[in-house]
Amino acid sequence: MTKFIFVTGGVSSSLGKGIIAASLGKLLQARGFSVTIQKLDPYINVDPGTLNPYEHGECYVTEDGAETDLDLGHYERFLNIPTSQANNVTTGRIYQTIINKERAGEYLGKTVQVIPHITDEIKRRIQLLSQTGKYDIVITEIGGTVGDIESLPYIESIRQLRWELGRDNCLTIHLTLLPYLNAAKELKTKPTQHSVKELLSSGIQPDILVCRTEFPISMQIRRKLALFCNVDVTSVIEARDAESIYDVPIHMLKEKLDVSVISKMRLVDRNEPNLERWKSFLGQLKNPVREVKIGLVGKYIELQDAYKSIHEAFVHAGVANECKINLISIHSAQINKNNVAEMLQEIDGILVAPGFGERGIEGKITAIQYVRENNIPFFGICLGMQCAVVEFARNVLKLKQASSTEITPKTKHPVINLMQEQKKIQNKGGTMRLGAYDCTLAEGSKAYQAYEKIDISERHRHRYEFNNQYLEKMEAAGMIASGKNTKRNLVEIVEIPTHPWFVGVQFHPEYKSTVENPHPLFVEFIRACTNSKNNR
Repeated sequence: MTKFIFVTGGVSSSLGKGIIAASLGKLLQARGFSVTIQKLDPYINVDPGTLNPYEHGECYVTEDGAETDLDLGHYERFLNIPTSQANNVTTGRIYQTIINKERAGEYLGKTVQVIPHITDEIKRRIQLLSQTGKYDIVITEIGGTVGDIESLPYIESIRQLRWELGRDNCLTIHLTLLPYLNAAKELKTKPTQHSVKELLSSGIQPDILVCRTEFPISMQIRRKLALFCNVDVTSVIEARDAESIYDVPIHMLKEKLDVSVISKMRLVDRNEPNLERWKSFLGQLKNPVREVKIGLVGKYIELQDAYKSIHEAFVHAGVANECKINLISIHSAQINKNNVAEMLQEIDGILVAPGFGERGIEGKITAIQYVRENNIPFFGICLGMQCAVVEFARNVLKLKQASSTEITPKTKHPVINLMQEQKKIQNKGGTMRLGAYDCTLAEGSKAYQAYEKIDISERHRHRYEFNNQYLEKMEAAGMIASGKNTKRNLVEIVEIPTHPWFVGVQFHPEYKSTVENPHPLFVEFIRACTNSKNNR
């Protein structure tokens, strides 16, 4: 029978439930268990696809086209296995399902209520992954904090599942905060006690406490927490602030979080955790032999989570090149022809980030022109690739009015145009070209050299595409289509062969980069940046 682990949070948001869930998953996976992780989000949006990145960070896309919470990116990067539609559930999706059933008359005239109808649907969604037969353990992260009105149906669903499936098959980990009061020179346990009390009032006794802290937790504090929160002393786990999120599995291993879980759930221990590759990654991460400065040009740079997968893909690629990546965030709206040279003068390469809308577009185009003309490595993703096409059309083909119809609907030269199947779509949510699609690479191209194969598959999230009416002129002038979706004849990758490294991709390679499999395009981009720096 599949075992279920629930991760709840208390005291404060943003404590790192996703990282703790992913770290525990990694430890159990390293012991030989088959593990997956899902996220239950209490907001009423059906998915984060229509949310501004400033609201919720990046929108992560799965292989099967689900627009999901960014925590799913952590799950994939740690476990090195893909997630799916079933791995992210929102209150909006739950209520949408229930209302559709009610409208169809499936409840036979009964009064539809939070209990049992909403909670039954939540329980069904939680158990969907276990029904595949692929997983020994399903870890479920509950968004928000205990006590939030929005989270109450999820907490009640967990309570019911623990009763229905038995204590041996369900376990609750409560992540909380031990604040340090500088005036008193001590860690305070009272917020955690109140958080556990709130959870108890909902009928759930946490089995394990994971305590975020800036300082070591003494045995005296552990005993105090155990006494007042009804847990074993060995179930009080210290989660001290780490240098890197990739240190957390090792910290949790030292705290024996996995051992406690195995004991409480009566799991048959497979073997000692094999984390040699993980430890090797950490060793290389902390001992680089070179470094480069990469400019991340985007319009949401104030919030690091807006480009979370890109940041982590650079970490993976840096390790693969034994290189420290100094990522310099550059707001595209602040770039113009008068200051571009000054803003990019110490940069060894730039990545122009994805995004939507008009703001900052001209700054991105100006930055791309500068690095193209000065032989500085360039990597463009989604809108970044489209901006590269616009820049090339304007400054090489001399089509001064070239643009994307997303920005200039009546442009004279629509080198980037709305996809044909998108023209009749009116609803915004979940209607883009989403998920994994095939791409065929041109032999000898930089993309082919990176992947070392012809046929690839990458994840997409866009409505606009390269306009093939301009392809012949582009290629004659020096920008080639080195990757295409042959079924639809869509240009997926453009590059300039005469440039040290100038590659733009319509898809999102950052979504597929993991600790064990860094994405080849990011790896090759960093290699090109180090070579360019050495040559200069």
